[in-house]
This record gives sequence, C-alpha cells and structure tokens, in this order.
Amino acid sequence: MFEILDRRTTLTGNQLKILAAAIIGDALEFFDYFLIGFVLAFLIGPWKLTFGQSAIVLMSSGIGAILGAYLWGWLADRIGRRIVFIGTVLNFSIATGLLYFTPDNGWIYLTILRFFVGTGVGGLYCVDLPLVQEFMPSHKRGWVGGLVTCVIPLGVGLGAVLGAVMGTDQWRLLFAIGVLPSVLVLLVRLWVPESPRWLCRQGRYEEARKSLAWALQVPPSELPLPSAADAGPIVKTNWFDLFKYPRSLIVSWFGNAGAQTGVYGITLWAPALFVLLLKVSPQQAAKMMILLSVTGFIGRISFSYFSELMGRRVAGGLLGFGAGALTIIAGYHYDATLFGISAFWLLLAVAFFFADGGFAIVGPYAAEIWPSHLRTTGMGSAYGFGGIGKILGPVGLALIVGSNNYLKPDVPMTQIPTAFVYLGCWFLMAGAVYYFLGIETRGKSIEQIDQELNAAADVAAAAKIRQA
Repeated sequence: MFEILDRRTTLTGNQLKILAAAIIGDALEFFDYFLIGFVLAFLIGPWKLTFGQSAIVLMSSGIGAILGAYLWGWLADRIGRRIVFIGTVLNFSIATGLLYFTPDNGWIYLTILRFFVGTGVGGLYCVDLPLVQEFMPSHKRGWVGGLVTCVIPLGVGLGAVLGAVMGTDQWRLLFAIGVLPSVLVLLVRLWVPESPRWLCRQGRYEEARKSLAWALQVPPSELPLPSAADAGPIVKTNWFDLFKYPRSLIVSWFGNAGAQTGVYGITLWAPALFVLLLKVSPQQAAKMMILLSVTGFIGRISFSYFSELMGRRVAGGLLGFGAGALTIIAGYHYDATLFGISAFWLLLAVAFFFADGGFAIVGPYAAEIWPSHLRTTGMGSAYGFGGIGKILGPVGLALIVGSNNYLKPDVPMTQIPTAFVYLGCWFLMAGAVYYFLGIETRGKSIEQIDQELNAAADVAAAAKIRQA
C-alpha cells in the first residue's frame, strides 16, 4: 500500500490540505511562543526588571516545552497523532489567552502561564511533522518537512508587526490576539484523518487503507489491504527503547540542543537588546525584528531545498557552521555601524538565514532518524532534550552580561561579545554533530529507514550479548 504512495509524483488536493493545515499550525504556534520577546520589550522599563527576572520569564516556556515534548510525543505514539495534535492546540491557546489577565508587575504570573504555553508548543511541534511526513511519498518528505517549518519565521514576523503598531499600554492585546487563530487551526484539523502508518502499526489495517485512500483521493478498494506480514509486528512503545538507537539519540538530541540554544537565546533577547544597545523604542525594535523574520523565512525555504540537494548531513553542517560564525561576528560588532546602519542588526539578519533557516532540517530530520514505532517519542525526546536550549540560551546570556543588572539603556554592555561567543559555540556544536555523526536519510523510504535502523540495533544488541 505504501509503495503506491511512494510512486506518486504529485501531491493530491487532500495531501495539500494536510500540508497547509500543518503550515498554518506551526506559524501560529510560534507566533504565540515568541510573543513574550516583544511583550518584554514593553515591560522592562515600567516593571524595572533585571536581566535575571527577565531570563526567568523567558526560560519558563522552555521548561514547559521540555516536559510537553516528552509527554505529548510519547502519547502520540501510544494513542495516535490526530488526537494529540488537538490536545496540544487547546493547551497552548488557552494558556496564551489567560496571559491577557496578567496583572501589573506580575512577572511571576507571566512566568507560570508561559510554562503552560511551552508545554503545548513543545508537543505540537513533535506531532505535527511526523503526521505530515507519514502521508507523503519518500522523495518529497525532506522538502515537505522543511516547508512545514518555513512559515515559523512568519509567525515571529506577525508578532513583530503587531508589536510595532501596539501602544505601550496595549501589550495585553497581543496575548488576546494570540488565542484567536489557534481556534481556526483546531477547526481545520478536525477533518484530518489519523496517520495510516500509525494505524498499520496498531493492526487497524482497514482504517489505514481508508486514511491513505482519502489522502490519495482514490476509492479504498483500489489500494491493497495491508496484512500483519506487510506491516510488521505490533510494537508497544517503550520510552527506554530509544537507547537501543544510540546514533539517532546523539544526533537528534545534541543537534537540537545546539540549534535551539543559539536561536532561542538570540530571538527571545533580540527585541530587548535592540532597545538597550541601539537606543530605539520597543515599537522600533519590533520593526527591526521583521528583517530577521524575513531572512529566516528565506533561509527555511533554501534549507528545504538543500535537504534534498545536498542531503541532511551536509545541510545540517551548513546550518551550524554558518550560524555559529556569523553570531560570533555579530557579537563583536554590537556597537559598530555600516553606512549609518547598525552592523549588529544586519549581521544578525544574515545569521538568521542559517540559524533560523536551518530549522527546516532540525525538526524534520529529528523525526526521520527514528524507527516508526518510536517516531514521535524519539522526536519528542530530541525536542525536549534540545529544550534545555530554551533555558541555557536566555539564561546564559543574562548570566554573562550580569543577571542582577537592571535592563536600562545606560547599563554597560561590554560582555555582549562574550555572550554571543557562547551562543555561537552552541551552533558550531550542532553543525559538527550533524556533519560528522549524521545518518543520511535523503531518498530513502520510511520502511527502508526502519530496516536500516533496526538492523543496526540488532547488531549492537548481538555484540553486547557476545561481550556478556
């Protein structure tokens, strides 16, 4: 049945609907997630926040994302992709809506609700990509997976546009707006069927055939009904089985950790740093973030193409090495100008082509290198482990600059170069992991990848038995 899917050269209207719904979902998900960066730029002055307090607000969603990715990712392998997707949307949309009621000087309330926003965002990202990939032919999987992530910078850009037009006392409206599109995404996804590959692994073969027939827009009778021999044994998901695939674990976990630490450290702090370093208003800082969103969007489209052109390993290496070098250079030029324009701003915009654009590789690749019965569990574990970057990025910068310092325009910022070397080195680590340790999946079917990964695991297990 899946061989028929892999022979398709074009996508049907229903496959495009699944893809479009996933794209909209990811964009609005990260619109909600990154709103806090723009809101913080409005609050640092009136609330007299220190770098440490601000870092706690920023990292709380990262802690939530770690737990959410592990929990929701595991559940998606146990109870299905579709129901978990709906649960994650409800999770982060309700939490975002409650942020509208944040009291003045209520940075602790803000921290707690941001934790729950993070749990939903971490979960959605881990189920959305595998669900789309499992409906697509193998030769389009890398491109489609990258395309799903492409609009995430546009979600950040939407927040930047709204932040640019909001008045200083209207920041709560950003949270109110953040809940409305999520309801639309929830309604769109109600008609998306369960993944046919997940259904096969549960022994629900007739449902799997109907699901794939819907996607391919053919009568179910035109597709062969899978059998237990075709689908393989029904395997119950066990989280500890992840450790049977050490190479998948190392590449997906440390690749995610490096990329997330760098990009979240920059993205969450950038609006506030523009206010502090460049002496601009919060509205102007939000406008400056639009350029970073645009270059990130261009980068994601480019890396979606790179993943098929040069393969996942090389493209992942390009992400890490390009982003790392440019981040470090930007830090050393935080107070320089080029033709009267901030060199810091321009260099970060170019860095975002690699740093943010490379997430067209990070997410889809983390799902590809796990066997089918562990796909969302493995991706969730990788995204969850990488979620330490949502803590290490913003907190690391705060500690280096001085966590007890108040965020005032006249605070000395001589430690900015050191902070950006710190963030840049995380990118460099991700590049090295992908390039030197990566598992190439370009052009391989999901079934072929499963066979190779399981064969390697069997060899490793046999070697341990012989040693014993």
